[in-house]
Amino acid sequence: MNWLSDFVRPKIKKITAKEEIADNLWTKCPQCGKMLFNKELEKNDFICSGCDHHLRLPINRRFEMLFDNGNYKLITLPKLQEDPLSFKDSKKYTDRLRTYRKNTGNDDAIKVAQGEIGGITCVIAALDFGFMGGSMGTAVGEGIVKAGDIAMRGGYPLITISASGGARMQEGILSLMQMARTTAAVNMVKEKGLPFISILTDPTTGGVSASFAMLGDINIAEKGCVIGFAGARVIEQTIREKLPEGFQKAEYLKEHGMVDIVVRRPEMRDTLIRVISILAHQKPQINQLAIESK
Repeated sequence: MNWLSDFVRPKIKKITAKEEIADNLWTKCPQCGKMLFNKELEKNDFICSGCDHHLRLPINRRFEMLFDNGNYKLITLPKLQEDPLSFKDSKKYTDRLRTYRKNTGNDDAIKVAQGEIGGITCVIAALDFGFMGGSMGTAVGEGIVKAGDIAMRGGYPLITISASGGARMQEGILSLMQMARTTAAVNMVKEKGLPFISILTDPTTGGVSASFAMLGDINIAEKGCVIGFAGARVIEQTIREKLPEGFQKAEYLKEHGMVDIVVRRPEMRDTLIRVISILAHQKPQINQLAIESK
């Protein structure tokens, strides 16, 4: 036995070895590739400091940014049959749900909250892209319907925040039915004379963009977000033509009349307060503007 190589060297390496750096301290910007320190990224509202790209924002953080003083009440949503079709592909649908619930801490891809924005009570239904791509199944449809019902009963403005890849195919025709249900829900709110504001974030696509997401009295999009039905590559393969530069980006849709307002995330709250106050014919509390949105 060589005591230098077998005993002394391992001891020295153990003492002098560098500590491993945790792999969850940094996030790479998907647009410019810059490595962003997570704590700084969070302080910057999940916006890249290099190229101003808006990364996806957790639902709870978005609620805190929009509601007065970050105060809101989460609405309990009805429990539904989890796997109505007993669906299985490479994995059981119930197992997928269990995994995403553990990873996100959410029951499904939607959360509904009630609180004041600029002193005006509002109801917000927000989608979480982190939960199966924000896909719209029966739970999401039920959440939009519930939000619309609360808005109508209380006479409150309804706000939806979309971040979705479309319908949830694990629920088949039941997921496609939610397009009609959510459309009917927001139309009932509008018919009652209540404001419906749709906020579009990255991405808003598929059955969500083809239903309630594009029906707002005012459609507000975050800077640079992708909005469309089918993906750009699928469209190019179908029509066999090259699409224009920036096609399906928020700014392009605004130029072509599909979106009313495009704003950076830090300005979203102030913009929302002004839009709500105009549509609801209510004067916002001045002290809620600008100061708390910073």
